[in-house]
Amino acid sequence: MSTPTMTPTTLRVGPHTVQPPVVLAPMAGITNAPFRTLCREFSGGKGLFVSEMITTRALVERNEKTMQLIHFDATEKPRSIQLYGVDPATVGKAVRMIVDEDLADHIDLNFGCPVPKVTRKGGGSALPFKRNLLRAILREAVSGAGDLPVTIKMRKGIDDDHLTYLDAGRIAVEEGVTAVALHGRTTAQHYGGTADWEAIARLKEHVPEIPVLGNGDIWSAEDALRMVRETGCDGVVVGRGCLGRPWLFADLVAAFEGRPEDRVQPTLREVADAMVRHATLLGEWIGDEARGVIDFRKHVAWYLKGFAVGSELRKRLAVTSSLADLRTGLDELNLDQPWPTGADGPRGRTSGNNRVVLPDGWLKDPYDCAGIGEEAELDTSGG
Repeated sequence: MSTPTMTPTTLRVGPHTVQPPVVLAPMAGITNAPFRTLCREFSGGKGLFVSEMITTRALVERNEKTMQLIHFDATEKPRSIQLYGVDPATVGKAVRMIVDEDLADHIDLNFGCPVPKVTRKGGGSALPFKRNLLRAILREAVSGAGDLPVTIKMRKGIDDDHLTYLDAGRIAVEEGVTAVALHGRTTAQHYGGTADWEAIARLKEHVPEIPVLGNGDIWSAEDALRMVRETGCDGVVVGRGCLGRPWLFADLVAAFEGRPEDRVQPTLREVADAMVRHATLLGEWIGDEARGVIDFRKHVAWYLKGFAVGSELRKRLAVTSSLADLRTGLDELNLDQPWPTGADGPRGRTSGNNRVVLPDGWLKDPYDCAGIGEEAELDTSGG
């Protein structure tokens, strides 16, 4: 593997400087405006925070849920949207709409999602196998984006027999993509096993013209620095590692700026305050406190991982529907508990070896794109 002489502290994404080079990965149902706000508050505004996945068809049709998902807080600069699409014409329309209506400052394209409802349509991490289709989508996106930078996020390939990331990286360079992010897993792995950081190093050597960002198994700031050291990548993309830990971005900033002593290891009291803040932001964003708290429930177990909570109270907190109940329940805990040993490990989905769901005959010919059209697009976003 290539070994850089120093840790990068600046990433350029078109006209935008990302310093330090840390990016929040788009995660459906997670990286909405409230969560991005929380992460940004902990990072002091440093880093790049990408929206959850927006379906191009839903955007051009002005789906109500989608139009809410593309709302950015006034303090979000640059505004980063991740788009999912399988039809070049629809992707092009969506990108031109973003430019014409000034909806974002940076566009990321999703070629990394492994979930069956996406790959069975030929989208997400299945799509780069069709080289010509990938090229057509990137050409439409980059030409439509004008001065806005276009980046892509992808996986190694469909499985170990159908690796696509090196070809996809070259196509991205040739079509004017600004940067590429690689999750070091195949579609077949989903979130199981160990991310292949060596693939990130190989991609960096293969596309020296543009920044390469590494993604996969970054659970701590130390992991991020190690990935950069071992692979030579230009920055890191963090997804599941920040679930229930938005302060990880404070750690990442401190680590890249050479301030490891400023690492955040919150007490349960500080975690509880962050939980209430998160739920409050969700309620304000949705416009309904109860719905905000209900949406927050999925985060409870991630925040409390490793702390002594007790199964009954844990269950009660997972069914709260008001900020007062959430606060009351948290106040019953021993809030003076220090950050628990071992709480830095994996969180979120860790399953692997899942069957890959693809369109019929998808793997027969990487250059045959018959049967893929805009009807293959999902009609909703964020999922």
